Amino acid sequence: MNIMLYTAVTLTITAILAGSIRADKADSPAARGLDAPADFFPILPWEGIRGEDLESVADCNFTVAGFVQAQDVPACEKLGLKAIIAPRKDFAPWRDKWVNVPDDVVDDSVKRMIEEAGKSNAIIGYFITDEPGTSKFAALSKAVAAVKKYAPGKLAYINLFPGYATIGAPDQSQLEADSYTDYLERFIKVVEPQMLSYDDYMVHYSDDFQDERRAAIYFTDLLEVRRVALEHGLPFWNTVCSNQIRPFTTIPSPANLMLQAYTTLAAGGRGLAWYTYYERGYDYAPIDKSGRRTDTWQYLRVVNGQLKVLGPIMNPLRSTGVFFTGPAPGKGLPLLPGRLVESATSRSSVRGLGDDKPPMMVGEFDSGGGSDYVMVVNLSLEKSANFQLNTRKSYRRKSVISAQDGTLSQFDEENGEWLVPGGGVLIQLSER
Repeated sequence: MNIMLYTAVTLTITAILAGSIRADKADSPAARGLDAPADFFPILPWEGIRGEDLESVADCNFTVAGFVQAQDVPACEKLGLKAIIAPRKDFAPWRDKWVNVPDDVVDDSVKRMIEEAGKSNAIIGYFITDEPGTSKFAALSKAVAAVKKYAPGKLAYINLFPGYATIGAPDQSQLEADSYTDYLERFIKVVEPQMLSYDDYMVHYSDDFQDERRAAIYFTDLLEVRRVALEHGLPFWNTVCSNQIRPFTTIPSPANLMLQAYTTLAAGGRGLAWYTYYERGYDYAPIDKSGRRTDTWQYLRVVNGQLKVLGPIMNPLRSTGVFFTGPAPGKGLPLLPGRLVESATSRSSVRGLGDDKPPMMVGEFDSGGGSDYVMVVNLSLEKSANFQLNTRKSYRRKSVISAQDGTLSQFDEENGEWLVPGGGVLIQLSER
């Protein structure tokens, strides 16, 4: 995932505000493009995982074993992990870099990959490529069609560039498009994918949001991918950072790992990948060069455990809006009120020892009847936040959904609820 990091795509105000549109097309489990149980939420290490490390992947509360070889599928089955199959090194389209690859070569290569992997319910898909420019879309469309033909219900996994990759002509840029929106739209039109997956490491590149410009890019990318995905009735996955991505950036912490997970959920994301699992040139990764579990592994285990509880609960919910308390973390990002929430007030000290009001992100969701849901995220990576929620209509009950076991408890209207730095909470709003 080598990317040029300093050229940001400027999204129009219209496109950003569209991040709060209602989802007119279903983003239910049936639309995820996966032949998997309805309560399955993909959490994967964005990594080619060695067979001997699969147990540690399962222990870290991942649900997908990243990208594995066919011989590792039985171990995935035993450990209760799903698997995305990685092609062998002689995979012909890789050799030719997905440019000018004959259609029959693409079709045959994908067919052989599927046949060699065998039939297993643990297999949810096949790795196709990472960060393609638009010149590769034609060949990728053949690969996606081949997966649909030879392995119906399985995923043709393609991960896209972030919005801060370079734009412009094919010989001058990474996206090979005029804008990030153009890049995403062309990918959908040409490739006809089952989902959108992209990567974004701006939480770490911004030094935990100390660089406001880069912090804004994280959110504009998230909302633009969300907007385009909803517009086309597709689910989206976010690939975020679990290492020190560059020697000059901040390192993984419980706060920034939690924030990346909860902002993805609040935007309606249907899967999360962590880059990387192994150190291999990136310090502070979950597994160090000696194969030992690091502090990052321990932090990630906690965050993944919460995702494993909340993700399946959120699978049937329809994302209807994303909003922020003012000032928003980026120009043009939608502010409250939303459809469900009138306002959210926060404070770092209930005793008045400080007047900080940690910024909040609010995701709104429709269950299709019975209850509404909101997810509130503390965007401060430094201070805990006590918040109260003012809804646009009265609800009989507001319930906090435990990220440990999914049980409900009464929302504390009088004293407010607390969120640790980067933390989030899912709240059920019931009229009866």
